[in-house]
Amino acid sequence: MQIDEERIDEAVLALLWLTLHGESRAWKGFDWATLGRLHAKGLIGDPVGRAKSVVLTEEGLRRSEALFEALFTRKD
Repeated sequence: MQIDEERIDEAVLALLWLTLHGESRAWKGFDWATLGRLHAKGLIGDPVGRAKSVVLTEEGLRRSEALFEALFTRKD
């Protein structure tokens, strides 16, 4: 089985939007490799550190909300 890392990154970014608190912080309880890729793409701040949350960039906030809507909402 081959894992599509791009789709994993999109799902995690969408779930980061679900856990937003404050204006741009989200709980970082996800796979370190995925968080590292999101950081490399400029979507989140550096996840390494003692904080239990990570800061989403402006682009990360926009994309995370759009992905959350696309992946996890119903079109009634």
